Amino acid sequence: MRPILAVCVVAGGLSATFAASLAASLGLAPTASAQTGADAASEPAAPSISDIMAQQQRRHIKLWFAGRGGNWPLADYEIDALKGGFEDVNNLLGGDTVKNAVEAPIAALAKAIEAKDRAAFTSAYDKLTAGCNSCHHTLDHAFIVIQRPTMLPYSDQSFAPPK
Repeated sequence: MRPILAVCVVAGGLSATFAASLAASLGLAPTASAQTGADAASEPAAPSISDIMAQQQRRHIKLWFAGRGGNWPLADYEIDALKGGFEDVNNLLGGDTVKNAVEAPIAALAKAIEAKDRAAFTSAYDKLTAGCNSCHHTLDHAFIVIQRPTMLPYSDQSFAPPK
């Protein structure tokens, strides 16, 4: 068992199954000693496309508020996270559907973030949003329509630039 999990199990009285779940959520590969029963022979399930896309939607929201607030380091962080998520979905789907829909807008967003250009950011963000909707349409999920967020769902995070 990894040291951090051992501390959690001993100090917090966590079960081995919960410790394995915690390890998976932290990106640590659970070991057989941290698993029980039938779980010992299987690897953690890969996230589904819908799970990844739900995370992408949260990143899309955070990206909007970071860019609109001028918090360029946070916007840069979120754009990198979006890139990785889109790569994961593209790999799961096969082909280049996702790549074709979002690659150019992502590149434009990265450039706008680097330049700290709010007008270019807004334009590129809208093109990314259109790319998302285009991809949903292509994949027969046109009922999923993404738009600019209108309110901040993360009241526990500041989107103001760091001082």
